[in-house]
Amino acid sequence: MANIENLTGKILEEAREKQKEIIASANLEGEKILSKKLQEAEEIKKVILDKAKEESKSRKERIISNALLKVRNEKLAVKQKVMDEVFEKALEELCNMNSDAFKNYFKESILNLDITGDEVVILNEPNKKVIEQDFINEINNMLKARGKKDGLTISSEVGNFKGGYILEKNGVEINNTFEALISSKKDELEYEVANLLFN
Repeated sequence: MANIENLTGKILEEAREKQKEIIASANLEGEKILSKKLQEAEEIKKVILDKAKEESKSRKERIISNALLKVRNEKLAVKQKVMDEVFEKALEELCNMNSDAFKNYFKESILNLDITGDEVVILNEPNKKVIEQDFINEINNMLKARGKKDGLTISSEVGNFKGGYILEKNGVEINNTFEALISSKKDELEYEVANLLFN
């Protein structure tokens, strides 16, 4: 019986030792797992924070870029408005030239055009009062002296434009209205005007 008790005691003692080893091993394994999971959590946290910082920086740059673009577009719009006003003022000045200046312009431009000399001149209401038939006859004599026809006439039609004139022959028009002249020169002159105004 003492042997059985010794044997039982020995078995219990070994079981307790084994239990301690298993618990110690489990604790050690648990600490390793916990440490690994904490390390993984730290890495995930770092990735999330880095990504958030990057997104924040990117968003900030986009906001600044959009604001700069908006300011640039507004400046361009203001510059374009000023330039449009300059061209509008130039058109006004042309339309307000006195009678003698308009007659000189009309005569010089007609004589410098490649025309046959039998076109019809369309004028607006104010210029119809300035360019009379006697003046057209004078220009016809000059055209004839240059070997062209002397059949330039004034149309009964009144043009719906601010200034200048239109020459018409067989349905084909040469548009020498001030609006058309300014428009045709605008692209050519915009760069120069912008440099004068804004540099």
